[in-house]
Amino acid sequence: MRARSRAAVAAAFTSVALFATACGGGGTTGTGEEPAGTEGGEITINGCTPENPLIPGNTSEVCGGNVLDAITAKLVHYNSDTAEPEMDIAESIETEDNQNFTVKLKSGYKFHDGTDVKAKNFVDAWNYTSSGKNGYSGGYFMSAIEGWKDLQCGDEGDCDATPQKAEEMTGLKVVDDTTFTIKTTEKVSNLPVRLGYSAFAPMPDSFFADPESYPDKPVGAGPFQLESRTDTEMVLTKFADYAGANKPSLDKITFKIYTDAGAAYADVISGSLDIMDNIPSDQLVGDQYQSDLPDRNAQLETGSFRWITFSPNDEQLKDNVELRKAISMAINREEIAEQVMSGSALPATSWVSPAVDGAKPDTCGEACVFDAAKAKEMYDKAGGYKGTMTYTTNTAEAAVNGQIGEAVCNQLKNNLGMDCKLNNVGDFATFNKGIDANEYKGMFRSGWQMDYPSIENFLTPIYANGADSNWSKYNNPEFEKLLGEAAAADAGEPSNTKYQEAEALLAADFPTAPLMYAKTTIGWSDRMAPVKITPFGTPDLFAAKLK
Repeated sequence: MRARSRAAVAAAFTSVALFATACGGGGTTGTGEEPAGTEGGEITINGCTPENPLIPGNTSEVCGGNVLDAITAKLVHYNSDTAEPEMDIAESIETEDNQNFTVKLKSGYKFHDGTDVKAKNFVDAWNYTSSGKNGYSGGYFMSAIEGWKDLQCGDEGDCDATPQKAEEMTGLKVVDDTTFTIKTTEKVSNLPVRLGYSAFAPMPDSFFADPESYPDKPVGAGPFQLESRTDTEMVLTKFADYAGANKPSLDKITFKIYTDAGAAYADVISGSLDIMDNIPSDQLVGDQYQSDLPDRNAQLETGSFRWITFSPNDEQLKDNVELRKAISMAINREEIAEQVMSGSALPATSWVSPAVDGAKPDTCGEACVFDAAKAKEMYDKAGGYKGTMTYTTNTAEAAVNGQIGEAVCNQLKNNLGMDCKLNNVGDFATFNKGIDANEYKGMFRSGWQMDYPSIENFLTPIYANGADSNWSKYNNPEFEKLLGEAAAADAGEPSNTKYQEAEALLAADFPTAPLMYAKTTIGWSDRMAPVKITPFGTPDLFAAKLK
């Protein structure tokens, strides 16, 4: 998807006071000046159908995540210029050993239902999200906390056969209304960096009183609140009582759900859509979007990227590393980046976006360097692929996904003699559900928009055994050991070095094939003042203003 070629993570967190209380970054342009424009008003932005109800602990994709980022507040938020973590609800997060943390909250934060945000709202939410019987996708992000394993239901997640041993993690303790403590099983030097991810959002008492009804009208503590939701739109309004520094200028934002990117693009040109968060690839050809949207566009390399996952259900692929590497070597990434993505992408050479501190280029080695002759030799030696290889993707929200799949299949046909065809499953929600149900064989599209600015975020959630986004079902005990050592090491170079060693195992085992780091290209209507792109590849809705 996208990449940004600079470090974005803050300095080492080994001192007692991890962060200073900081002003919000969402209202800046990178110069420290307030962006031009008027206060108030309402706009529309393209959206897509969330896979799950809008519950922070159970949303792990962008369709729901982009909305949740607007309606929730967490202990920290990420600066919209640098991605560095800054205080939001937290007054301080302190530790002397990177294992025992004391969190103090600011006063004045309220949920959208008018109730106060208290320490128990974090502790209760994290326990509920972690509980195996609830089956929340965000639970894995809490796995570093002491006692998390006791909330899981056996090896296969069967709560009837092996019930969880506890309802609460021993590593979370409420001290008073504005203080709680976190104890991790091992040292975790980057824990504070992680705490701005939506899975760590607090939940109001009303959620625990009636979790089934909550998705009808989600209640957060963020700058916006959800006013209404239908199959075609999600309407957000400014929350007047938001106590944070990251206050938005706009009064109302409507996410219009599109299943055709071309229709959204036509609407932003005509002015019936105010922001489009990713310009279709066919409009990038010859910089057509710049002609259609003069002075109404922006492009930035950000912390996201694309890769190909080899299905763990495919008997021919799952135990044949050399076959997987041969397939990767037969893909001309530069050609796809230029001809399909029209220069809006960069060939990927590793499993970690260059946007974050510790990213190391070329870890993929020769397997990510196009060499048709060598790839064919390796392919034949590995036994080839019998039958039809499928490349599964969604195209409803982004036709480019199908165009990339077609390009990959054509290259595999031409360079390896492989029979390959595109398997288009429609929209993003359907695609994700198919992955969760282990329906796909062959290869399928994968993409990642960083949750928090850390090398760890590109490794642990995607490749750790049991992680929710471990779509390849990768499982290597040595990889797990290195992840633990990296988390325990001091932040910065000591930790990064261990994560790099873990990434090197991916190069050897090759569960996935890095494809490309992409840039985010956005456009807006002539009603809008210039719109900023964040390091996460999203329009900055808090700084956005009408002219």
